[in-house]
Amino acid sequence: MKRYFPWGVLILTILWLASSWRMPKLAPGDFDFQQFGELPVLDSGRLKPLDTVARNALVILRGRQTLRLENGETLTATHWLADVMFNAPLANQYPAFAINNPEVLGLFGLQQGARSYFSYEEMEPFLGKIDAEGQQAEDSEPAQRSPYQRAVYNLRNALIVYQQIKHSLRSDASLRDAYRAGNPAVFNGEVNALAAAIAAHEPGAASRAKFECVFNHIAPFYQSMTLYVLVFLLVCGSWLGWSRSLNRSAFFVTLVAFALHTFGLAARMYLQGRPPVTNLYSSAVFIGWGTVVIGLILERMFRDGLGLACSAIVGFLTLIIAHHLAGSGDTLEMMRAVLDTNFWLATHVVSISLGYSAMFLAGMLAMFYVVRGVCTRSLTREAAQSLARMTYGVLCFATLFSFVGTVLGGIWADQTWGRFWGWDPKENGALLIVLWCAIILHARRGGYIRQRGLMALALFGNIVTSFSWFGVNMLGVGLHSYGFMDQAFPWLMAFVASQLALMALAAIPVDRWRSYRLST
Repeated sequence: MKRYFPWGVLILTILWLASSWRMPKLAPGDFDFQQFGELPVLDSGRLKPLDTVARNALVILRGRQTLRLENGETLTATHWLADVMFNAPLANQYPAFAINNPEVLGLFGLQQGARSYFSYEEMEPFLGKIDAEGQQAEDSEPAQRSPYQRAVYNLRNALIVYQQIKHSLRSDASLRDAYRAGNPAVFNGEVNALAAAIAAHEPGAASRAKFECVFNHIAPFYQSMTLYVLVFLLVCGSWLGWSRSLNRSAFFVTLVAFALHTFGLAARMYLQGRPPVTNLYSSAVFIGWGTVVIGLILERMFRDGLGLACSAIVGFLTLIIAHHLAGSGDTLEMMRAVLDTNFWLATHVVSISLGYSAMFLAGMLAMFYVVRGVCTRSLTREAAQSLARMTYGVLCFATLFSFVGTVLGGIWADQTWGRFWGWDPKENGALLIVLWCAIILHARRGGYIRQRGLMALALFGNIVTSFSWFGVNMLGVGLHSYGFMDQAFPWLMAFVASQLALMALAAIPVDRWRSYRLST
């Protein structure tokens, strides 16, 4: 049983994935929303399938890629899009808009708690007021907007997106007539003919649109998140007993999750024609991917489950961050002019992101060290030495890539802005990471710190890295701030507080640690 258990877990994982990848079959007499969603259109500067347009629009309107009606029925994104394009009177009755701010609800004479989703029809009498309030919020600085202003501004933008879909996307008259008449045969025939015409004149666009629909359906990052949770549970189980079988099972599942993660990155690169990191969303995806790579290497070297556990935790958390960063719509957006260079995106940005990955992995190893040492009796002398070696090696890796990435960024800045260094907040953040890595390595090499000191400084490295990664955008200033984001500020502060709390735990006298006698 122990021998074959890991292979059974691997087979079950693959079967679960394969079952979720199956495209739904078209039942006789149904509208072919799948092929309708594969039709490519030019939207926001790039060709994308209608399936992506629908998903992005619903995310902006209600934060989800499906629409649940009041009768319990759930509409796919393309079904909802077809209703908006071809049967607007019906679509106007759908509860497609999420409103949670009590002051915004007050515009409609409602109170918070009754419900959170509303239809266009309900908001239509208040469109003028929403537009005026939203315009006033738009005229103010993003950093100065109140919660009400942000909420009404987002609602105004959602209404604009909805109206653009109704009026800007040109629909074929025969498609519209067939859909309104409830004639699937004619509708599907027209969609077939339109898809064939597009494929004949623009085969590249048609094939990319079809591939993007498959990518949307598979949702590799969401499935990777689920598998990373399973990996962590298996590793925890291996520490409690039956260690070899569960550890090997966790390794197999990590390989599957990593393969899905890699497929997602490669698919985005193919669709965008760019290196893996082009915006904050893709940076979160790539940083998680880089952490898993380093974690797998550590696992092959030490074989104690820590590499897998750290990979699972950081991989899951970064994909959660990416999920919330996707709330603005299309994550394959057009590049800003200043970033429009594949060479520097593939060198500077990738190097810096790998530096972030290594710093967060070192910080995660430090968390395990402190929590195990203070709260459990599992941190033996051998385990402590192993964690220290891992952390030190990962910090060396982080120092190399952060330094190289920072120098490459300076060269890029010189070519773009005419100066190598300008003390921009992002540049300061990159410099802080390099200096902090150098401080840790020199202090450890010079004997000023030992194991506990190394771990405490690695924990503070998480704070420095998170500031460089997200803090710059929250400041809303500087040449590297490409979009103000304030909603993540409480989460960033909570993360900083957690790292400071762990540093305080690390500072507790070692004779108070539960693992004290085991580590001495």
